[in-house]
Amino acid sequence: MKQTQVCIVGAGCVGLTLALGLAKQGIDVVVIDAAPQQSVPEQISDEYSLRVSALSLASQALFEELGAWPAIMAMRAQVYTTMDVRDKDSFGKICFAAQEQDLSHLGHIVENDVIRKALLETLANYNNASVLFDSPYQQIHQSDSDVFLTLENGTPLIAKLLVACDGANSAIRQQYKMPLTFWDYDHHAIVATIKTQLPHNQVARQVFLPDGPLAFLPLPEANTHSIVWSTSPGRAKALLALPDDEFNKALMSEFDGQCGLCQVVSSRQAFPLKMRFARKWLDNRVILMGDAAHTIHPLAGLGMNLGLKDAAYLLELLADAPNNQLAEFAPNKLLRQYERGRKADAQTHIAMMQGLKELFEGQHPLKKLIRGVGLNLVDNLSPLKQLFADQALGK
Repeated sequence: MKQTQVCIVGAGCVGLTLALGLAKQGIDVVVIDAAPQQSVPEQISDEYSLRVSALSLASQALFEELGAWPAIMAMRAQVYTTMDVRDKDSFGKICFAAQEQDLSHLGHIVENDVIRKALLETLANYNNASVLFDSPYQQIHQSDSDVFLTLENGTPLIAKLLVACDGANSAIRQQYKMPLTFWDYDHHAIVATIKTQLPHNQVARQVFLPDGPLAFLPLPEANTHSIVWSTSPGRAKALLALPDDEFNKALMSEFDGQCGLCQVVSSRQAFPLKMRFARKWLDNRVILMGDAAHTIHPLAGLGMNLGLKDAAYLLELLADAPNNQLAEFAPNKLLRQYERGRKADAQTHIAMMQGLKELFEGQHPLKKLIRGVGLNLVDNLSPLKQLFADQALGK
């Protein structure tokens, strides 16, 4: 039987971040994942991964504190110094520049594969942490003080705390019947890598179209971007079916030629977008984290950062706890505090994203006028603009 203080189910970016933070605090941790070891590439490919994240300064600070940031930067990351947000066919726009905040940059665009690889490499330095790939669990039971897992290979595992980082369709959330509020955004997000005629100049750009936002996120090569195009399921299907040259024309047209001619240089993939919010994050010694607890629309690039904030908050609570010994680890009061604090923050961001989505949908003249006036008002009023900037920076 393997015994540990914390068992994390799911070796994604959030689960591995939590594991690294726990190990750094001297807390024993085991991460289990059903996926094979090959799900994390041994070498980062010359081709960019289609799944990228816009890491806020707060997320960068967390990775720096945990010692993983140098590994991320040594592999591949692109700084962005400006965010340019516009409403198509309208005068409305808002621009955030690092210089206005007395900062060198606003964040980094990083491939999720890079984040995971950097976290695993850093975690390998700790003897009190282990990551078990190819290790789906078969059963989970809990008592008042322990959680018992049986892996499919027959290995028994006992932990004081189980953290479910097993994704949006969390099997653990379903097993413990933690109620879920959800709705379909009626959007599919198309992701791809493109090259453009003009360089990105370290600018993250987004334009709001009548049926959803289109983002151009800068990648390490000067004329290369990762795109996230959120649109209706029907249009997403039609766009995926287009030949590359027709897709390129549609992309440049919708983006008003901001970056000149566009050329898709990767496959194109689409995935449905849904809001999910677990109304309960805690069941005795089992807690939810990351996508298992919440998913939101990617229009502001906050999803990964929200999950990392979950991990950071639990780590902060544990660091301040007087007793982290095996027999007295993570009292229920502390876990309740985690649940209350992170649920409130997630609710706020979900409401914000839903409000933005509804505001920027459609072409009603009055709605477009409100959008245009609103964006320009924010752009020209320092207190309002600072509030939006703080959200983008992860404050």
